[in-house]
Amino acid sequence: MKCVSIDLDGTLLDDHHQISEANRNVIQKLKDHHIDVILNTGRQYADVIKVDGVKELELPIFCLNGSMMYDETGNLLYETQISIDLYQTLLKALQQLEVGILVYTNQGGFPVTLPMLRGKSWDEIQALFDQQDYEAILHLKDVKIYKLIAVVDETQLEKIDRVKEALKKHDTISFSSSFPNNCEITSSEAQKGKAIRRYENLRKLTFDEVYSFGDGGNDVTQFEVSTRSFAMENAPEEIKKRASDITKSNNEDGVAFAIEEILKLV
Repeated sequence: MKCVSIDLDGTLLDDHHQISEANRNVIQKLKDHHIDVILNTGRQYADVIKVDGVKELELPIFCLNGSMMYDETGNLLYETQISIDLYQTLLKALQQLEVGILVYTNQGGFPVTLPMLRGKSWDEIQALFDQQDYEAILHLKDVKIYKLIAVVDETQLEKIDRVKEALKKHDTISFSSSFPNNCEITSSEAQKGKAIRRYENLRKLTFDEVYSFGDGGNDVTQFEVSTRSFAMENAPEEIKKRASDITKSNNEDGVAFAIEEILKLV
């Protein structure tokens, strides 16, 4: 085992959005064995480091599905973005499909970022979308757009299928779902699997073996570059089918359980 790439929400974090003691301990054990550990998430950096205990882990963090890559000290290693023209094209298409839209930029998320929707009713969420001026984002000084997320109420999942169908014609983007009711859209260079390979090149490393953990559609590309891939028990069935292994749920220390079993073999 040379590298372990771990998703955050629904994987390393439990349903209370916390890192368990068992998961913290196993990450430290990996570091003690000189194994690279990476947090590979759809979240933006500011939302990642707010999580209790993340800073103390001192890990490289790949954000926005690989759109931005930071080293263990918080230095930016790489970024890729969506062009202004493409943003306007995507915005028009998503608005026609009548879905909520989150926009991630170098100046924050508009109207908010995904974690900030937790606990809100759909009426409250819809009000945020209705109040947002998406064209005004383009007038922010030196704005960079990293990711868009289409979001729908959980009773309207068929809209996400329509979003994905509409996006297929754009060959310069990647899109996947971190949850069934969303579709995350980034540059085609921003994929979790590509980020792992890019990190190897940037650091002049070779990972003979990569182990990855995840629970969503945006984890599939890291599964594809992994020696062994672990879907969490709480992952949708279609994601479990794309992994080589299934581990316990995020509420049962599934990451720690699988790694401890692997370390026994090592």
